[in-house]
Formats: sequence, C-alpha cells, structure tokens
Amino acid sequence: MPALAPLGIRRIEALHYYVHDLERSRRFYTEKLDFAEIGESGVELVEGGHQRASVFEAGGCRVVCSTPVGVGGRAHRYLQKHPDGIGSIILEVESADRAFELLEGRGGTPVHEVVATETVEGLVKTFLITTPFGDTTFRFVERHGAGPLYPGFVRHEQARGGRNAFGFTHFDHVTANFETMAPAILWLEHVLGFERFWHVEFHTDDVSHRVDEHGSGLRSIVMWDPLSGVKFANNEPYRPNFKASQINVFHEEHRGDGVQHVALALGDVTRAVRGLRGRGVEFMPSPSAYYRMLPERLRSSGIGSIKERLDELEELGILVDGDGPGRYLLQIFLKDSANLHGNAEAGPFFYELIQRRGDQGFGAGNFRALFESIEQEQNHNHGSSI
Repeated sequence: MPALAPLGIRRIEALHYYVHDLERSRRFYTEKLDFAEIGESGVELVEGGHQRASVFEAGGCRVVCSTPVGVGGRAHRYLQKHPDGIGSIILEVESADRAFELLEGRGGTPVHEVVATETVEGLVKTFLITTPFGDTTFRFVERHGAGPLYPGFVRHEQARGGRNAFGFTHFDHVTANFETMAPAILWLEHVLGFERFWHVEFHTDDVSHRVDEHGSGLRSIVMWDPLSGVKFANNEPYRPNFKASQINVFHEEHRGDGVQHVALALGDVTRAVRGLRGRGVEFMPSPSAYYRMLPERLRSSGIGSIKERLDELEELGILVDGDGPGRYLLQIFLKDSANLHGNAEAGPFFYELIQRRGDQGFGAGNFRALFESIEQEQNHNHGSSI
C-alpha cells in the first residue's frame, strides 16, 4: 500500500485534561511541575460550554484543565463516565483545511467544520474529530501569529506561576491502553497516515520462565508521523492472566480505554527529579534488584558507559535503556494521579519524564521494572496480590 499523504502535523501542542478539582490541578502544575498559567476560559465558555478552565505551559508542553460548571457540558459528560483523564489531544498542523479534507476523505469523523477565530494578534483555525481512543477526541489547530489560545479562551496579559525550572521541552509521546488495540492501530495507519515505528511483547513469565497466577504482560505498538516525529504508543493486555495485566487494571479504573500516560521530554532528568522530589512529587518505585543488574545490562546491551553516576540513578529511581554504544535513554514515571492526590477519582493517568541520549526507543528493557512498579502500586491499592 502506498504511503498516505501527510496531514502536515507539526507537534503535539497540548493535552485537554478533564478534572474534578481545578484548584488542585492549578497547584500541581504551577507549584509542583513549575508550569506557568497562561490563560483561562472566557465568559462564553463558562456560560455556554458549562466548563471552567485554565491553561498551563512549560516549554513546548501545554495542558488545558477543565472542570464542569453545572451539567450539560463536555467536561461534565466525560466525568460522569470516567475519573479525571485526557479528554482531547491537540495537534498543531500546517493547514487545518487540508488536514480536514484528508481526514474526511479517509473515513475520519469530524465533530464539526473548521472554525476560524481571528483577533488583532492573529488567526486560529481548528476542528475536532472522534477517535478509537475511548472518549478521547483529537483537535487539530492551525496558527498564524499570537492569536487566541482556543475558541472560548482568553490569554493572561502576564503568565502566572512557574518558570519551567525543570526544563521541559516537548511531549515525547502519548501512551494509550486498550482492551484490544487493533482498531486504534488501523485508524492511526489508514486515517491519520501514521507508520509503525516500534513494537514489543512482554510478559513477566518470559523472564521467570514459569506461568502462574501472578504473571501479566502487554503487547505494545508505537505508531508515528515520520515528518513531525509525533509518536503514539498503544498497549493491550497479553495472556496468560489477561485480567491481572496492569493494562486491564487501568481499563477498569479508568472505566474504559484511554490515555494512560504522556512523556515529558527534558534535557537533565537527574536535576529535574531531584528538584521535583524536593517539591513533594512522588515517583513509582523501582526494584532494588534492577540497579544490581544494571551494570551487566549496560555491558550486554552494548551501551557501555553512560554519563550519569549509577549510584545517583539508583538514589533517584531513574531507569536506563538503550540499543548501542553511547545510545541510551533515561526515564522515570510519576505515581498516577489517584496516588499523587490520594483520591481515586483523580484517575490512573500519570506522567513519564524522559531524557534521550541518542536512543529513540521506548525502554523495552525497562518494561519489567515498569510492570513491577505499577503492579506494586495496584497491589497496595487493592489490598491483594495480583
């Protein structure tokens, strides 16, 4: 099959996050992650859209948090079905009209026509489509000048709050969990024109060489837009013990398919993690055995030496993976929102921090450590062994 014409995607511009408690989100982004608050919902959105919202930004990472005002709005409908979660992913494109035409021609389902909003500062054109990502939609945005953030939003004259002390640069990738991911993979390929970038099948039994009631696993396929580098990782549970998989547990806690985590790229993860821990941000634990085995893994994988001190990585809980001499990545995962905020309705979504030193993979060698850390959290929450 010939490659489809590219949509003209430039980047993942923003996440639209529906939350029960907007003030809690404001404290988290501005006081913990050091994002700046750059805008908020206008009267039209509050009264007509029945939601109050704030926009937070650090580097090229933008998060819109919306909470319901009464009933009837999109935020209210989403939160009637789910805990807090990503309700929309916003992609900047070169031309909204061209992206709309291509998507509709390939069987995409627009929610509305392209909407243009113009001010003296600039022009924004945008439209929304449905997706197979549970109740998560995709919004496409074309920008000219410093126009409005989004329809119904107003910019603050001066940014408030943080100054991006941790150096976040962009969204590295979005990871979604599905009971079955084939529809999403086919949609990404045949509607969005993405290509396969990476895949892995992982099961704890592959490592322990035994099958028992405690093992679990996943299949993961990463799809990407080669021109922009935008990547979507997609996971599904992997038998045996399908229901024990942390992918399935996410599905149950989120009450459907959806976005599990988003990776924030930065240039110095050790400095960032130390600073975030100092602000009270909690991360998923990494097994101590992981660090005892790390020197051998670095040798056997061909990475060899790395610039960071191994004892510091162990102290901070940072994971390492790679695929060749001097090519590696560093990653760590925040606790999910329910655990960070001590409230189940804050949801199972979490952030990953990632620093790439030449490796463009997704930490296949770290899957076991990630699985163990997530399942430790789930075991603690559920009070039983999975």
